[in-house]
Amino acid sequence: MVKSAKPSAPGSIYQLRVSVRETAPPIWRRILVRGTTNLEKLHRIIQDAMGWQNYHLWEFVIRGEHYEAADPEATGHDAAKVKLTQLQLEVGESFEYVYDPGDDWQHEVVLEERLRADPEQFYPACTAGARACPPEDVGGPWRYGEVLEIIKHPKHPEYGESKEWLGDDFQPEAFDLRSTNRILMLAFGRVSNRGHS
Repeated sequence: MVKSAKPSAPGSIYQLRVSVRETAPPIWRRILVRGTTNLEKLHRIIQDAMGWQNYHLWEFVIRGEHYEAADPEATGHDAAKVKLTQLQLEVGESFEYVYDPGDDWQHEVVLEERLRADPEQFYPACTAGARACPPEDVGGPWRYGEVLEIIKHPKHPEYGESKEWLGDDFQPEAFDLRSTNRILMLAFGRVSNRGHS
């Protein structure tokens, strides 16, 4: 593990469970992030932990307020200017992260626990999860569910097209925790090791 320069303040680490709504069995990740993480960075952490490619628009919806990337045409708050600690979330409270409004991938984000930072632990980190991230532009959770059913039936008229589109290597039940943490470390290691958020 990479050591962190941040002090181990009580409750300085947020344990979040991120679940993709309308998927069964659910696609989810449990991540550990610093409370000082701003929402723009949390977006990037969720992208990497889930396996999305960050091709599309996104936003957080928290207590009815919208937070998104800074843009002259944006109608919500600048996500880069709001840290998790500023939201004063209660343990058990949830909020929404929406990725790709066209496909409408809605994620429920639950604050499961606040933890003391471990000086031997790299943050952000993923500690658990299940199932592979859907492919980009698949058409949202409903269409993704249809595609998964189609590839179970080789005689289905859309089987060949669906298999070709997904690729031979795609395994919907696969989740590699070690690989996920390697991606997070490569993406955020330099910043986290300096103790910045």
